[in-house]
Amino acid sequence: MILDDFLIRAVLAGVGLSLATGPLGAFVVWRRMAYFGDAMAHAAVLGVALALAFSLSVTVGTLAVALAMGMSVTALVGRGHGMDAVLGVLAHSALALGLVAISFVEGVRIDLTAFLFGDILTVTKADLAVIWGGSGAVLALLVWRWAPLLTATLNEELAASAGIDPRRERMVLTLALAVVVALALKVVGALLIAALLIVPAAAARGFARTPEGMAALAVLFGMAASLGGVWASFLADTPTGPSIVVVAAAIFALSLPGRRAG
Repeated sequence: MILDDFLIRAVLAGVGLSLATGPLGAFVVWRRMAYFGDAMAHAAVLGVALALAFSLSVTVGTLAVALAMGMSVTALVGRGHGMDAVLGVLAHSALALGLVAISFVEGVRIDLTAFLFGDILTVTKADLAVIWGGSGAVLALLVWRWAPLLTATLNEELAASAGIDPRRERMVLTLALAVVVALALKVVGALLIAALLIVPAAAARGFARTPEGMAALAVLFGMAASLGGVWASFLADTPTGPSIVVVAAAIFALSLPGRRAG
């Protein structure tokens, strides 16, 4: 069967993940939530440690911790703490705690590099089902909440006057980010998840004329980065996760003339 080829599975994983990272990345760029997404990605390492310690699925552990991180940030900022300070403290604390906690897990051989930078070439058929199912769920959620999310992103006061609760829409994005972090861990790793969200969306911004167009282009650029990164990794024997991000960065560089023209 064609899915027995590890390169095909890797490409399918990257393409499937791009269905969610494209539109979600657009909201991350519009709302300037890059550091927020990065903090949730850093927390993924702690989720891995807890999952291994309690014999849980790594995806479930990562999802739970990423969601807890997002809710903690929202709660602390709501109490008057500065966003930058809260994100800096929680992100680095969660990453360090996760790395320390993993060292105490006994009886499990752990490749930290795979969790930090991804190991997309080891994706299985079961992983593909999780990635495509999770990405489909995130995409469906964003399509369902698209108008309220976009209104709340443009102007929270306008959203409130239209009967839209901005806090609810922020929680929708937090949930979507947590799911994507859990899905992307094996593809690009905890340290590069934010890049996969931000870079294709930032590149799409230079060409798009509508929000929907930017989201669609971000999906296409993410897919192109996945295809190009896997192929470049195969040819040059480079780490696949970082190679995907490098290709995405090249796409962003090529978008710069279009940005100036637009």
